[in-house]
Amino acid sequence: MKLSFTKMQGCANDYIYLDCRTSGVPEDIAALSERLSRRHFSIGADGIICICAPVTAGADGRMRIFNADGSEAQMCGNGVRCVAEWLYTHGVAKETLVVDTGSGPKTITRKGRQLWQVEMGVYSAMAADLPAVNMGEGPLVRCPLEVDGKPWNVTCISVGNPHCVTLVDDVDSLKLEAIGPAFERHPNFPERINTEFVEVVDATHLKMRVWERGSGETWACGTGTCATVAALVEQGICPVGEDVHVALRGGELIIRVLPGKQLLMTGAATTVYEGVAEV
Repeated sequence: MKLSFTKMQGCANDYIYLDCRTSGVPEDIAALSERLSRRHFSIGADGIICICAPVTAGADGRMRIFNADGSEAQMCGNGVRCVAEWLYTHGVAKETLVVDTGSGPKTITRKGRQLWQVEMGVYSAMAADLPAVNMGEGPLVRCPLEVDGKPWNVTCISVGNPHCVTLVDDVDSLKLEAIGPAFERHPNFPERINTEFVEVVDATHLKMRVWERGSGETWACGTGTCATVAALVEQGICPVGEDVHVALRGGELIIRVLPGKQLLMTGAATTVYEGVAEV
């Protein structure tokens, strides 16, 4: 069977995008995501994002995200910008779009060619919202966490999906493949966790690497970047109401925390190519 797809990336967070608005999500989507996401052996990606018909009145589309291991995620900040770009270039040419996600509808506004700003909603540092156990009810700010016998100080943030943020002196020297899996599957996080390691350049400039549950290290994570800036705001390191520039391996995202813990994320969304796969 032949499957038409679009390969897109936001800060090198790359997914295979399928138009499922009329056909629905393929029944074997989990296995399909595992197979097509394999780098060097197939298309290669961080997973598959299905662009579906909206479920909320007034929305323009819906996205469902399947990681490279076949698991389904609630939300992807880089992915939702690409969904907006895809809709914009495939007949829904509106300057402001609403996309349904697993963590609720997101409003995305076009700021320029292949540039979109997402209203990411409100973040929380409370344990029940992640979820997290054995760490108190929260706010989970500067909490001790032992991982593989080593002590860390972490701040846990939910932005519709769960994140664990920790400060490091030199983010480039980290061996993420060695420490990422232990964070992801730590027993304190019953639904697993995305983990961000961040180096502070100054109050409005950060460097970050991320280990995503279900995908391993990715070159960028939109929700993770939002969670990182939120975590540093909670610690009094980053300011409220100002743009914070976050350098990731795949590019830069700009995050602003507004009063009331509202998050804005601005970044690019780029079409790499369109193709047909044998499945």
